[in-house]
Amino acid sequence: MIKRTIYIGSPAYLKIKHQQLVVQEPEGEIKGTVPIEDIAILMLDNYQVTISNLLITALQENKVVIVNCDAKHQPLGIMLPVYGHSEYSERVKGQVESSEPLKKQLWKQTVEQKLRNQQAVLKQFEKPFLYLNNYINNVKSGDSSNAEGIAAQYYWKNLFEDFIRERFGEAPNNFLNYGYAILRAIVARAIVSSGLIPVLGIFHRNKYNPYCLADDIMEPYRPYVDRMVYEYMEDNPEQDELTKEVKAYLLQIATEDVEVEGRMRPLMVAVTTTTASLVKCYSGEVRTIKYPSLLI
Repeated sequence: MIKRTIYIGSPAYLKIKHQQLVVQEPEGEIKGTVPIEDIAILMLDNYQVTISNLLITALQENKVVIVNCDAKHQPLGIMLPVYGHSEYSERVKGQVESSEPLKKQLWKQTVEQKLRNQQAVLKQFEKPFLYLNNYINNVKSGDSSNAEGIAAQYYWKNLFEDFIRERFGEAPNNFLNYGYAILRAIVARAIVSSGLIPVLGIFHRNKYNPYCLADDIMEPYRPYVDRMVYEYMEDNPEQDELTKEVKAYLLQIATEDVEVEGRMRPLMVAVTTTTASLVKCYSGEVRTIKYPSLLI
């Protein structure tokens, strides 16, 4: 069963009753209920949302990610359970003890698949794409030549007109940031469910970042967000505000069709395939991480 993403964008009191998330309006009226076992992500996008500790505990027991947003309605924080697998200590041991050569090879695979998926996005929208082969075919161990960063300049220059990819830039930067934040939460959830620690990355090592591994694993999935944003911009060329309509559209990234190992799966399920394969890489069972191939 595909888990659901629940968005709360207006004042509400959230509580639990009979293993159901209950959404109650300030006046006391029950707005709706959702079985907790059906939820994957709970997004809180209003400063007047109150949530009971009993509900938080139940959500964490069911591996639900709680995401809260800032004043600009961008995801700000992620709350995850401490662990989510019965073999937690053994899997973390394998993660901690993984060798540097292995991590360099895994990062090489990660960058290669990200570039292939970016190339597929360009090809789908009839943009220049062949030149990316020069980077894909020359990614070195650990991406020591920074093929990812150099290729990104070509990618963004050709995907959108007169566009500079920035963290705090004009649209569609805000759409991309929102989509990536949702993707990051999905990946972080899968990492914990697979018995790994999000803070210990393959490549990312920022001491201020508690989700280094999520930022690694999500890279080949980012082009799926890019594609959704591009399609939305094509249909709504004048839209530049992050409205509820845009958010609702981007929240669908969790159910976007993704191909992994020749099988189509919803993105949320595909990510768990990726993190499960990473566990096997750490344990020495396999040497290749399973990433999605963006189909057009």
